[in-house]
Amino acid sequence: MAEPIISLRDVGVQFSRNRRRHRSVRELLIKGHTGAPSSEFWPFRHVSFDIAPGEAIGVVGRNGQGKSTLLSLIAGVLMPDEGTVRVRAGVAPLIQITGGFEGELTARDNIYLVAGLHGMTRREIGAAFDEIVDFAEIEDFLDTPFKHFSSGMKVRLAFSVVSRLREPILLVDEVLAVGDKGFRNKCYERIDALLTAGQTLFLVSHSDAQLKRFCTRGLYLEGGALRGDGPLNKILEQYDIASGTVNSTLSAVDDAASAAG
Repeated sequence: MAEPIISLRDVGVQFSRNRRRHRSVRELLIKGHTGAPSSEFWPFRHVSFDIAPGEAIGVVGRNGQGKSTLLSLIAGVLMPDEGTVRVRAGVAPLIQITGGFEGELTARDNIYLVAGLHGMTRREIGAAFDEIVDFAEIEDFLDTPFKHFSSGMKVRLAFSVVSRLREPILLVDEVLAVGDKGFRNKCYERIDALLTAGQTLFLVSHSDAQLKRFCTRGLYLEGGALRGDGPLNKILEQYDIASGTVNSTLSAVDDAASAAG
């Protein structure tokens, strides 16, 4: 059996209801540890699982149940308050629309910045530059500051850069809900290709259609704990029964678009 590419053991994260604790790597380096704030809560505790290379994982749960926090732990953006997180390969994180991108810099400069931060050399970025720009459909806005981009344009550029990194692990948090149908289909085709090439996928989505397209295994976070871990269809059924809903609005939209397409 292959060694897990991701392992979590008894992991917990603690926040404050008034403000987030200084738990990011950047905050710890700048501000150090802080005293425990009042009104603390745990998005989840005692979470453990292993992910094998090449698995496609769908993460489900209501808003505020820790799905994005889980991806941030795997990306190394946050540190756990309890337990251990072991990630044995590079991560390509698409967990925030603007994550890693600088608003004052142009699209051109951001491509070099973000790809460079993930280990690509200037020569490698130069060789991939035209492909990144063409995929993102931003040829006319290369010298426009990123802060002036619409949400859809930001997602197009971010997805194009991050999916081109070819890191072994791809983290995607809801951002595929932004943008038109044509661009979403391009993203889907690229994710299909990455999965075929053996990449590991973590996808957070409220769309059953998206989850069923890419994922074979599901994780269900609810009430501060990992409530389910198993075949995706069974996890979606468990989530639907627990939440009292069959499909999200986004799922219905995606299913209708698929039927029409």
